[in-house]
Amino acid sequence: MKFYDFIDKPPAVGRLVVVEGVERLLAERALAAIVERQLEPAERELNLERFVASELDNFGRVEAAVAALPFLGSTRIVIVRGAHELRADPRRALLAAASTVPEGNTLVIEDLVSPGSKRPEPLGKQLGRTALRIDTTPSGDARERFIAETLADLGARAQPAAIAALVEADSDLGAVRTDLEKMALGGKTITLDDVLRESLVSDDVRAYQFASAAVAGRAVDALELAREMFAGDPRSAAVPLLAALAQEYGLVWELARPGGALPSRARWRERDLRVVAKRIGERRARLGFERAVRGFEAVVTGRADDPRVIVELATVAGAEAAR
Repeated sequence: MKFYDFIDKPPAVGRLVVVEGVERLLAERALAAIVERQLEPAERELNLERFVASELDNFGRVEAAVAALPFLGSTRIVIVRGAHELRADPRRALLAAASTVPEGNTLVIEDLVSPGSKRPEPLGKQLGRTALRIDTTPSGDARERFIAETLADLGARAQPAAIAALVEADSDLGAVRTDLEKMALGGKTITLDDVLRESLVSDDVRAYQFASAAVAGRAVDALELAREMFAGDPRSAAVPLLAALAQEYGLVWELARPGGALPSRARWRERDLRVVAKRIGERRARLGFERAVRGFEAVVTGRADDPRVIVELATVAGAEAAR
């Protein structure tokens, strides 16, 4: 079951639970929720035991822990974290240990691999119906809910377009939370500009190579990189491309301003970016940033009929401005 289904509609917890999927922060929350629901605070010191899978030479200690009778309580919980870091033989040994859990006790295994993974095969899949499986992989709706909850905790607000951008981002939720904490410090509504300047990152280096080429006026190189990324889903490709383009223009715009200075994370690029800033100037850098932001907003809000056209037009317009 999905993480938020587990939170909203708590199922019965039996002998085996596998927390799987790819989102570490949600996994931590799922583990905490299991302990909170199954054990009263006074029982936890005596009836809760935790192990890190990679630190175990064998799983005899786990078998002994799950076999022990609860002490002054109704159940014992044993948590094994980091099973996804194990090689094949230790994973098989952990499966064997899982078969020894008696009724009344619970073994919880954290195995952060996708439920559809082939290698390694998820432990939850191998355990079958004997295990409650909690999938932490966040859907778009789950990411949106997490962002809304985080904003509420921070007492902050964000523009709908800013929230949509964070939903579309490929960063993990821990990074999203950190970025929201940072952006909320000013006490103002978080805007799409804030997100594009400070938050969005992409694992695909081609997005940054595209942006660098586009802002420098090398439209042919930029479009070639964009077309490589568009070989998959156009909308998924347009999001990191336009985010990177907005960030690149934002850096150049900052340097083109009187007394402008780069943030520390980008100072290593100052020499090259100053050349571009001098050629483009403050006005055209600002226009390029605003164009990329409008295109990004059109894509993430679904207003863009063809995201490829948005990217291509922004690239060509940037090349003309850089002449």
